[in-house]
Amino acid sequence: MPWSLSEMKGNLWQENCVAHYDDEVLTFFHQYFGNNARTCLHIGGAGFDPRSADIVQCLSKILKERLVVCLIKEERPNPDPKLIFRANANLQNIRENCNNLEVEKIDIFSSDDNAVTGGRNAISSISKIDFSKYTDVVIDMSALSMGVSYPIVSFFYKNAKTIKPGPNVHLALISNPELDSLINSIPNDRYSEVHGFALHDLMGDAEKARLWLPFLSENKEHVLEMIHAGIAPHDTCPILPFPSEDPQKGDRIAFGVLSSIQANLGGPLENEWGLDLKDFVYADERKPLDIYRTILRIDDERKPVFETFGGSTIILSPLGSKMPTIGALMAAMERQFPVVYVEALGYNVDWCKIDKLNRSESRMAHIWLWGDAYMTEE
Repeated sequence: MPWSLSEMKGNLWQENCVAHYDDEVLTFFHQYFGNNARTCLHIGGAGFDPRSADIVQCLSKILKERLVVCLIKEERPNPDPKLIFRANANLQNIRENCNNLEVEKIDIFSSDDNAVTGGRNAISSISKIDFSKYTDVVIDMSALSMGVSYPIVSFFYKNAKTIKPGPNVHLALISNPELDSLINSIPNDRYSEVHGFALHDLMGDAEKARLWLPFLSENKEHVLEMIHAGIAPHDTCPILPFPSEDPQKGDRIAFGVLSSIQANLGGPLENEWGLDLKDFVYADERKPLDIYRTILRIDDERKPVFETFGGSTIILSPLGSKMPTIGALMAAMERQFPVVYVEALGYNVDWCKIDKLNRSESRMAHIWLWGDAYMTEE
């Protein structure tokens, strides 16, 4: 689909948002970044995820010397040697295709007390960059963890709005739910708040009714129970992926969650969270804007109901595949929702299956978050 600035004239993402998917992303990149006046800063992950090189290599072919790349290398204690080997191979592949490349190593955990510091450390690293000299910033979330990518995106978005003229801010992502399912995190023993989206900063009045919106994925029952016990929400509306590449995925996830929290006494639907089947929310895991608009709709419906009772707040936990995390991030930035999750101590990866995976089935997304397309006519 050819791109033009007329796609977007407005201020609110829920009304008009420049978004491209799959082949549309490549078309946009070639048409937009093919302009020799464009200079681009690319922020991405330097990790073991095989998606880490895809978008940056695509941009490098188009922009060549006009592209500067900054990769974030997330350091966790006692990493698996196989992960190190894969990460180094990915990084070497990127180096061979990018002339202007820097790698910033950040510790995800503090060496003193094992506190989660990844988001704060990431901001400390990228804040040294003078990104006002670039026409565009592309944040590739494909190989960045949520605890790192969310603060980075928020940092560039907020700061770009203060610069006149400021750089355009883009989000890019390659999503493959099957690949995500083969990368299993080893969870920390406590939940964490994403830096910049903390409960104590954003919730305000402690008397507000708390609604928890966890994005469900398979084999995350223990993590969900940990977060639920920690934040003690008044209500919970789990978000299930539907439509999905796998039509039965949502049913399997719902069954797994309900089984894990089933009450010792009572019927099959009696559970410790007080969940009812009507509490489940469905959103298209292939379209981040569907997730985003679903969250805002729920918030809009709750506000008038709880206004006379001290108000309400929504807490997000995007635990599913990569694509929905963009929609959750956009909603969190717009409405200042807190985001809680469980940081990964490490990862168990099924490399045999990943190496055989048909990655041509991966989906690509681009969201123009801020910039020229959002400027109204004078």
